[in-house]
Amino acid sequence: MGKVTGFKDYNRKNFTLEVPEDRIKHYNEFTTPLSKEDMEEQGARCMECGVPFCHSSFGCPLGNLIPQFNDQVYRGKWENAFRTLMSTNNFPEFTGRVCPAICETACVLGMNETAVGIKNIEYSIIEKAYKKGWMKPQIPKRQTGKNVAVVGSGPAGLSAANQLNKAGHNVTVYEKDSRIGGLVRYGIPNFKLDKKDVVQRRVDLMSQEGVKFITDANIGVDIPLSELQNSNDAVIISTGAGNPRDLPIDNRDANNIHFAMEFLSQSNSRVEGESFSDEESILATDKHVVVIGGGDTGSDCVGNSIRQGAKSVTQIELMPKAPLERTEDMPWPTYPRVFKLSTSQAEGCEMDFNILSKSFIKDENGNVTGINCAKIEWEGRGFKEIEGSEFVLKADLVLLAMGFLGPLQDDVIKELSLDTDERSNIKTTGFATSVDGVFSAGDSRRGQSLVVWAIYEGRECAIEVDEYLTNSKTMLNSRDKSLCEI
Repeated sequence: MGKVTGFKDYNRKNFTLEVPEDRIKHYNEFTTPLSKEDMEEQGARCMECGVPFCHSSFGCPLGNLIPQFNDQVYRGKWENAFRTLMSTNNFPEFTGRVCPAICETACVLGMNETAVGIKNIEYSIIEKAYKKGWMKPQIPKRQTGKNVAVVGSGPAGLSAANQLNKAGHNVTVYEKDSRIGGLVRYGIPNFKLDKKDVVQRRVDLMSQEGVKFITDANIGVDIPLSELQNSNDAVIISTGAGNPRDLPIDNRDANNIHFAMEFLSQSNSRVEGESFSDEESILATDKHVVVIGGGDTGSDCVGNSIRQGAKSVTQIELMPKAPLERTEDMPWPTYPRVFKLSTSQAEGCEMDFNILSKSFIKDENGNVTGINCAKIEWEGRGFKEIEGSEFVLKADLVLLAMGFLGPLQDDVIKELSLDTDERSNIKTTGFATSVDGVFSAGDSRRGQSLVVWAIYEGRECAIEVDEYLTNSKTMLNSRDKSLCEI
């Protein structure tokens, strides 16, 4: 490490955020990065750790060489840092924006000081690479003649496609929606991850490298997966965990009760210029919105509802509020499940915890008007309702953001009669499904998880598929050493 006392000499500096009253007027990203000089100082804060947990199993699933690119940034060797970062992470422009930075919670400095700002450094590296022209198409030097179909264009499918294209295979990605990106396109709001200037920029680069993209192709529903099997040497299923958790209480059939992804998908599509009829439109404008579910998806619903001009936004959660600091049952360097106000929640949302939704209320026209709720208290893994705590939440729009129960079961899983595990995910040995030549990666295989885990899954699946296609030890591995040579 270049400056071994950097962690003592420099305090952590974060990106600045546009104030809430201004940023809720638009859907653009609202962070302002630090200067080059400030970022180099932040790189110097990385300690010369004996064991750098940031890229261990407690930190980054991808095994990003964090101390190495931190040091390269500190020394002003930004192109070297870019090569180091890209050797393990296909899409740092995604993770540098939306990853919860589990690497930082495993940072050794974070034991008793503020952790190194790894996520911001990662963001700065990749954005500089685009501006400097270092991030450019990498055309494979050889072609194997093998064809691979990837079903689903989320981060798992894209990373698998990117890796297999590098190995010289002909890769075609199929997406049921009209745009490429899956979760990062339709689930994550534009103000967190810009679709045109970030997501589409990367998709266009992959197209130039030789990856083919086919949209509006719902495999297993409109197009049999067997067609892909017949025309390809291998197929990867990376369709995500698209089965949302429902809330089967009285009056669930009321109008204006929707799953979070239905709302988020429309919100993102509107930003990209798409329009919807009055009958199918889901809008928070002039409505009292209640979001059920306190996680990231619920928070994204909050941010979009505020920008659409909701009269009020309330987010309720069945679970208790998380502690503000680590407790004994979440020691360093494990990821701490502590309470952290999201940027969307900070924009004007009422929050309440330990809330049980007992029934929906609807009017004579079948429209939801509220929710009958009660306070609960937890006893071990169960809870009991607090007597006399019932109350009514006014609601013109209810968004269910309570997580996902695995992949959809009535498309490719049903067509191929794929084996599934006890959580209804596609069951695999390694990444191979119960059908020869068919593989799975990402949330469809492991269940609902993070973007960084999806990228990891795609990379690891690509290794297995490449070995299957070539019947030899793969040229791919978890780290692209050729990128580290500069």
